[in-house]
Amino acid sequence: MTHFDVFNGDADGLCALTQLRNAEPREATLVTGVKRDIKLLQQVQAEPGAKVTVLDVSMDKNMPDLQRVLESGAEVFYCDHHFAGDIPEHPRLQAVINTAPDVCTSLLVNNHLEGAFLGWAVVGTFGDNLRDSARRIARPLGLDDAKLAQLENLGIYINYNGYGSRLEDLHFPPEHLYRLISAHADPFAFMAEGREHFQKLETGYREDMAAAAAVDPEFRDDAVAVFRLPDEPWARRVSGVYSNDLANADPGRAHAVLTEKANGCFLVSVRAPLNNKTGADELCMRFPTGGGRKAAAGINDLPGDMLQDFIDALSGFYA
Repeated sequence: MTHFDVFNGDADGLCALTQLRNAEPREATLVTGVKRDIKLLQQVQAEPGAKVTVLDVSMDKNMPDLQRVLESGAEVFYCDHHFAGDIPEHPRLQAVINTAPDVCTSLLVNNHLEGAFLGWAVVGTFGDNLRDSARRIARPLGLDDAKLAQLENLGIYINYNGYGSRLEDLHFPPEHLYRLISAHADPFAFMAEGREHFQKLETGYREDMAAAAAVDPEFRDDAVAVFRLPDEPWARRVSGVYSNDLANADPGRAHAVLTEKANGCFLVSVRAPLNNKTGADELCMRFPTGGGRKAAAGINDLPGDMLQDFIDALSGFYA
């Protein structure tokens, strides 16, 4: 019997599955991709009795394939914090869905496992830029500020690795990085024993962030700031974590990072103001290929001729 683990290629998806498989080991076919590759269930051809785990991808975006997988006779555990649409009632579906802006999938899995692998939950929650939530759930670990900062940095680096238009943009394919980190029940063990992998992520992150910091804003007003990055691998890698960095540095302002694409469109990453973590999903869903969650959302393929429309909509929404 073939089982499937379907998960987002960012820190939240990887750390959620790392917790689950350390708690409940299972041989499974891994289905993942770059962070923006979210219609992952279409790759699953399940048999009756198969177990399918889906983590950190929108149920709404995968609904036709979810129905197909359930009709095939598979059991599905679906855990996520993105917009879900109407959750179907089905005897073989266990859905753990919470779209609150201070929640992520790693945190939901941590609750499901009653804190069994809390360190990885903290890493995933930091990686999703939920710093307050991460610090809150980390309290039972009793870590000092330096140790907590190590977990935060690891979450940021894993998250950074997931961004890009294609797997070739990334330092590690998410499936490979998952296998590296999930071999360790504790994230500090990964950082110590997998030091060469950790250092590759850290060096790449620092170099790419330095390049992004040299870019002036395309547009800025009292409510929002928009940054435009070139069609380069470093820019595609940094788009999401740079958005988080901007949001953390200026919590009263909404931010958008637009990365040029070879087809003339833009990859867009939007962060609502940290002081008002709402509306990013609503705004992005106004445009083709847009979606996400209340605090952080994106558009996979914004047509070039809609750039000004997007800037106007962003500015008006958060004015």
